[in-house]
Amino acid sequence: MTFQVVEATIADIQAAYLEGKTSAREVTQAHLDRIAAYDRKGPALGAIVVTNEKALADADALDAQLKATGKLVGPMHGIPVLVKDNFDVAGLQTTGGSSSLIGWVPSVDSTLVAKLRAAGAIILAKSTMSEWARGGFDNINSVLPGFCRNPYNTAYATGGSSGGTGAGIAASFGVVGLGSDTFGSIRNPSSNNALAGLRPSWALCSRAGMVGLYDGRDTSGPMCRNVTDLAKLLDVIAGVDAADPATAGAEGKIPPTYTAFLKSDGARGKRIGVLRQAFRPGASDPNVVALLDKAIEDLRKAGTEVVDPFIVPEFKEFPPQSHPLSEVKAAIERYLAKTSAEFPKALADVMAAEKFHPIHEVSLRATVPAPSPREDPVVHKLEADEARMRIAYLKAMDAEKLDAMLLPVAAYAPKLNGDRNTTPAGALTWVASGLHWPVAVVPMGYTGEDLPSGLQFVGRPWTEPTLIELAYAYEQATHHRKPPSTVPPLK
Repeated sequence: MTFQVVEATIADIQAAYLEGKTSAREVTQAHLDRIAAYDRKGPALGAIVVTNEKALADADALDAQLKATGKLVGPMHGIPVLVKDNFDVAGLQTTGGSSSLIGWVPSVDSTLVAKLRAAGAIILAKSTMSEWARGGFDNINSVLPGFCRNPYNTAYATGGSSGGTGAGIAASFGVVGLGSDTFGSIRNPSSNNALAGLRPSWALCSRAGMVGLYDGRDTSGPMCRNVTDLAKLLDVIAGVDAADPATAGAEGKIPPTYTAFLKSDGARGKRIGVLRQAFRPGASDPNVVALLDKAIEDLRKAGTEVVDPFIVPEFKEFPPQSHPLSEVKAAIERYLAKTSAEFPKALADVMAAEKFHPIHEVSLRATVPAPSPREDPVVHKLEADEARMRIAYLKAMDAEKLDAMLLPVAAYAPKLNGDRNTTPAGALTWVASGLHWPVAVVPMGYTGEDLPSGLQFVGRPWTEPTLIELAYAYEQATHHRKPPSTVPPLK
C-alpha cells in the first residue's frame, strides 16, 4: 500500500477511497500494524486495552458498499476511531480502567459509538484511561501494567484520564478519538500530546453508555490531530439523546455543521481576555508562559483584540473544588448496576475484592462511605458556589465584551510518569469545569525535551462555533503540531 496513514486526516483518507488509491481494509490494517509495532513493542506506549476483532470485516463491508454505490456511507466512512474505555462498544470489553470489570462485554453500543457506526466509522480499539477516570496528570490503572507513555517523550505522562486516546491519536493508532472530560480529562491529554480537543458545553454530546465520574461536570467529546477533523467528529456526536435527558438543553443550539466555522480569518475581530489570575508568575513554568505570550502575539497578528490581563474581581472566592465523593460513588455504582450478575454492584465490593491499582487506593477507600448525593451537604455547597462563580465570570466577561478567555491547559509542562505530589502540576482546567463551560484546546508549542503544551479558549455555554473559529485560525497561523519521533512510519 502506498497510502501513508501517519497524520492522515479524514479528508485525506476519504479522497483516497474515492480515487481508488486505497481501501478501508488497507487503512484499518495499517493502523492495526502500527498498534502491533508500537503499543506493546518499541516505545511500548501502552495506549490500547483491546483491538476490535471485527474491524477488518467492518472495513470490508464499507469497501463493498463504496464499490457498489460509488458513494461514502456517511461522514466518517472508513475512519478508524479509538474509543476511551469508559464508552460501551457492543462486543468489546468495557472496564473504566478497573480490573473488577475485566471480562464485562456490553451488548449495546453507547450513544456516541452508535452514532459513529451509523456515520461509517470503524471502531478500531478501546484506549486505556486512568482508573475510574481518576487522575488528571498521568494514566495508570489496574487493567494494564504500567503507565501509558507519551509518544513525544516516553518518560513523561500522557495526561489523564483520556490519556490512552491522547497517546493513541498522537501516534496515529487511529484517526480520531473519543474522550470524556470532567475536570480536564480531554484537555490535559490533548495538551500533553499536541492534539486539538474539545470539552463541549455540558451535555451537548450524550453520556449514555459511558462510565461517568460526576454527572454535573461530565462531558464527552472529540480528540483529533487537527481542528478540521474535530469539527467533523463533533458534527457526528453532538445532539439530543433521550437516553441522556440532560442533552435536552442542546435543542436548537447545534448548527447544521460545525465545519462552517473553519475560517482562517476566524480570529479577526474576536475579543479575548487572558486570565493571568489563574497562572501567577510564582506558580508557573516561565517556558510555558513564554509559549502563551507568543500565542497572544500570534493572535494579535491574526486580528484578535486581546485584553491582558483580564480580571475577574471575585476570582479568589472560587478556588478549584474537586468532585464530591458522594457523586463519584453514585456515578460508578450507576454503571455497575448495568453489568451482569458476576460483576460487583457497589464500590465497597470492588474494594473488598482488592481490584484496584494501589496508586488509587486511598482516594477510592475514602469514597466508599460517602452518602447519597441528595443527602450530601458538600454537593449542595458546591452547586451553590459554582452558580455564583458563573455569575461572577459572566459579569466580568460582559463588562469587557469578551468572546472567550485564554489560558494554558497547564501552567507546567507534562509531568514525569509516576511523579505525583512532588513537582507542581499546574492544571488550569478547573476553571471551565467549575463554570460548566465549553473549551477548545489547540497545540501552542513545545518546551524542554519535546514536551507539548496546549492553549485553552474558554467560552460561554453553546459557543462552540466561536471557539472553533478561534482554534482553527490560531492553528492555521501557527501549525505547531508535529508527529512524535518515537513512532515513525512503518516500512
